[in-house]
Amino acid sequence: MAYTPLKYYFDERLGRLLGEKIVAVSPDFPVARFVEQVNLRVSGLELKDRVAAISGLLRECLTGSYEESVGILSKILGPENASETGMFTNGYWLMPVAHFVETYGLDHPHISLGFIEEITKRHTGEYAVRPYLTSHKEMTVARCLEWTQSRNSHVRRLASEGMRPRLPWAKKLQIFIDDPSPLVDVLDRLKDDESGYVRKSVANATNDILKDNYLVGMELLDRWSIDPTSNRKWAIKHALRNQVKRKDERALDLLASIRTP
Repeated sequence: MAYTPLKYYFDERLGRLLGEKIVAVSPDFPVARFVEQVNLRVSGLELKDRVAAISGLLRECLTGSYEESVGILSKILGPENASETGMFTNGYWLMPVAHFVETYGLDHPHISLGFIEEITKRHTGEYAVRPYLTSHKEMTVARCLEWTQSRNSHVRRLASEGMRPRLPWAKKLQIFIDDPSPLVDVLDRLKDDESGYVRKSVANATNDILKDNYLVGMELLDRWSIDPTSNRKWAIKHALRNQVKRKDERALDLLASIRTP
């Protein structure tokens, strides 16, 4: 079967999929206009712009308040993702919903952060949460710390992945480049997580720290290297992959110190 770029899934068909889900819980939703406008506005656009265009149409067609719109959208999310894969293959259609809360919800952070938590159980909220970390830092960091204790691995991962200073395909979070200590607090709570999916995010976030704050990152990993579990050893090794390629002596010495005899 020929490969189809993801952007081509965000067309009239996705408009119809979203529209039919919404009208089933909100009968006044103008499905026909929504689908027609999706078809017109996404033509010729790349993926991110297609997602933004559909998100904008959701804002136009959900005519109630932001709180009312979130109430409607929360009813179409469907069952939680029971595996640690499929966020984009199965949950791709939620990308405009995540973008909706990312773009239009900043004046309602309590509602929005709760909605992002629900989205990430089916898709991902790692991009949607980032404007809240910038605009409502204290509140959002506190929520991320709470998320580290969630029973849901997707939510625990959101805490570390959403706070990554250099998350791919996202704007840098300069606040955590200038001061990575809030991120360090989150990573400390997740370093021994039972989920490899979460630990990979922890390692990648630590790798981000090392790019801008080498000493902070190495001090963090030095602490983690004291009597580490096997899971933590993997996270340390993955976090240091770039330093190993550069033959960084401090990194190599740390890895030698935790190597199983």
